Amino acid sequence: MEDPKLVAERILDNVERVIIGKEHEARLALITLLCRGHLLIEDVPGVGKTMLARALARSVGCGFARIQFTPDLLPSDVTGVSVYRQETGGFEFRPGPIMNEVVLADEVNRATPKTQSALLEAMEEDQVTVDGITHRLPEPFMVMATQNPIEYEGTFPLPEAQLDRFMLRIHLGYPSPTDEVLVMDAQQSRHPIEELPEVTTRGEVIELQNAVREIYVDPLIKQYIVSLVNATREHESVYLGSSPRGSLALMRVSQAFAMLDGRDFVQPDDIKMLAYATLGHRVIVSPGARVREIDSAQIVDEAIERVPVPGVRARGGA
Repeated sequence: MEDPKLVAERILDNVERVIIGKEHEARLALITLLCRGHLLIEDVPGVGKTMLARALARSVGCGFARIQFTPDLLPSDVTGVSVYRQETGGFEFRPGPIMNEVVLADEVNRATPKTQSALLEAMEEDQVTVDGITHRLPEPFMVMATQNPIEYEGTFPLPEAQLDRFMLRIHLGYPSPTDEVLVMDAQQSRHPIEELPEVTTRGEVIELQNAVREIYVDPLIKQYIVSLVNATREHESVYLGSSPRGSLALMRVSQAFAMLDGRDFVQPDDIKMLAYATLGHRVIVSPGARVREIDSAQIVDEAIERVPVPGVRARGGA
């Protein structure tokens, strides 16, 4: 297999032809895919959330489907439905948009909880069950969900059980003035997504996913991750801290980050860099702390400050 770092750089360079000035966020999206995880993009409208999903799917040669979540969306509109065929006298499963490799759940918090729950089985077990029959999802499989953090009218907040299934949460933010001019230049005649080439294959993505799990994680690093997660649970401003799934996610994304950095081992700085994106949406701030304007980012930062960093062995030393 080609050097994973070179493959990743090729994918990211391709994505950046569409998403300009957001290299870190694009890297986190790719890391989520390589970890077999799911991504929550929380930001205001018009900053490129949908384009990021489309550009990533096209770059890696994966099928793409967009689901516009609305209050009248039904679970069967997501998973698919069994239709009776008179000529055969039986039912035939007609797959829904979830049966694609990369699925964009646009404005996921606008659908009812019943429809949101249609994603739970798919995100956790890579399968959907319709009329008692289980259907496996394609490989690789990734859900990229978006939501607007400003407008709450007519929305249904994601329950903790669903938030916990997102490996990472990112915020794109507004581009810099220079990057915004570059965006206008790139789209003056036509949108670059229309000509975006495929730079790798689904098979190569699966090989990269397998390679991520081979990156070495020292026992001291694992203990460091657990200590950080425990610090979020014991923080005085927290109503509910991160789950064990958060520990697993932080280990996995650190492995992918190290691989894309050209290393075969995880170091403590990887954990620090990825801690908020991995744990921030899993931390529920207590009502009293919210009144004092304390947020999950501050809690994760304080957890990092409180937990001692492992010694030299965890840094790849002897």
